[in-house]
Amino acid sequence: MDFTAYITLRNNIDELSERLETQHKKHMKCKAGCDLCCMDYSIFPVEFYSIVKALKDRKDKPNFNTNKDESSCIFLNDHKCEIYAERPIICRTHGLPLLYMNEENGWELSACELNFTEFDMEEFSEENTFPQDKFNSKLYLLNKEFIAKNQLSDYSELDLIPIKELAKHI
Repeated sequence: MDFTAYITLRNNIDELSERLETQHKKHMKCKAGCDLCCMDYSIFPVEFYSIVKALKDRKDKPNFNTNKDESSCIFLNDHKCEIYAERPIICRTHGLPLLYMNEENGWELSACELNFTEFDMEEFSEENTFPQDKFNSKLYLLNKEFIAKNQLSDYSELDLIPIKELAKHI
């Protein structure tokens, strides 16, 4: 399975995220130990299998935290992510000001409740927010192609896999 296109997209997201983190650093409270957003998200097969491959290739295998409640991420141990370098895209953008289209076809802004507490929301623009829909669309298309190319008939283009399922594949 080839993950080149996914890794390229992930790297582009990381570059933009780093730029936005730098731009908003005085309003960002995210730091080591902050894990409010660490949940058992569900991800597309292209991300899931990319993470499986990366974790299988690692010498140090991640520890699973099975003492968590159902909604918490099994890779969160002592407030640290066991798969930080391989984490899904959703985890790479948390905390940032996210711009997306809501159900009424209007633009909506989302940010962690700990961040931007003393920030005028009117100051957000396309230049200083993360365009979530743009990257989600790219990820969707990559996933669709990945499923077809690898003949993964168990999945449709809309199927998502809970992160906790990674434990069964490592």
